[in-house]
Amino acid sequence: MNAPVNRRGWLRAGLASAGALALGACDKITNSKQGVAFLQSAEGLTRRAQRLLVDRKALAREFTHADISSDFRPNGSIDPNDPDYVALKTKGFADYRLVIDGLVERPLSLSLADLRAQPSRTQITRHDCVEGWSSIAKWTGARLGPLLDKAGLKPSARYIVFHCGDTLEQTLDGTGQYYESIDLVDAYHPQTILAYAMNDQVLPVAHGAPLRLRVERQLGYKQAKYIMRIEAVADYAHLGRGNGGFWEDRGYEWYAGI
Repeated sequence: MNAPVNRRGWLRAGLASAGALALGACDKITNSKQGVAFLQSAEGLTRRAQRLLVDRKALAREFTHADISSDFRPNGSIDPNDPDYVALKTKGFADYRLVIDGLVERPLSLSLADLRAQPSRTQITRHDCVEGWSSIAKWTGARLGPLLDKAGLKPSARYIVFHCGDTLEQTLDGTGQYYESIDLVDAYHPQTILAYAMNDQVLPVAHGAPLRLRVERQLGYKQAKYIMRIEAVADYAHLGRGNGGFWEDRGYEWYAGI
């Protein structure tokens, strides 16, 4: 059990050293097409290295009830005012349907009751925010992998995209709508769930009601809230600004593995 942790520590140390060497040239790198391409290739290297060194099904650490944070602060959207979302919230999400489509053989439309009847998992895990804070909570939700199997992914599907009900930024091109994406390795990870409960209570609006992603080996901005639709795609270049997520379109790394 200790080997993956030691390898992960070695990997983090190596990547941190490489990152430190690059900081001095950061402005030059990000202001050129060649620099952006270099950063993207480095991110790919990080992902491949971590996948090589760490078991793909290795679990993120799980905690006890005694470890649950008394104050798990919400961030990002905490009460979306998008008309469609407000209409669902007003009725207590009774009319909510999760759509799973894209490159699938059998598109699905699932109510919250349908989701609660699917194979589920409960886990107490730590949420690590890119802003530098962490909190621990208990999450219960439908496992994503079995849902994708039920929909039947087509061979060309490589990524899973989460379309959300909140707009973080008003933009003329519509790229302010929150979305996120993960690859099939993370989608089928045992701890990747669509959470509908938090700390044994119905998921609060501030934390993403009625449904949010928990992909526990990724940083907090990957944990998409207010999920309305899940789409299987071959690539994500046609979505948003083409980088695979709302924050990724604004400079964050697509792969946020921890």
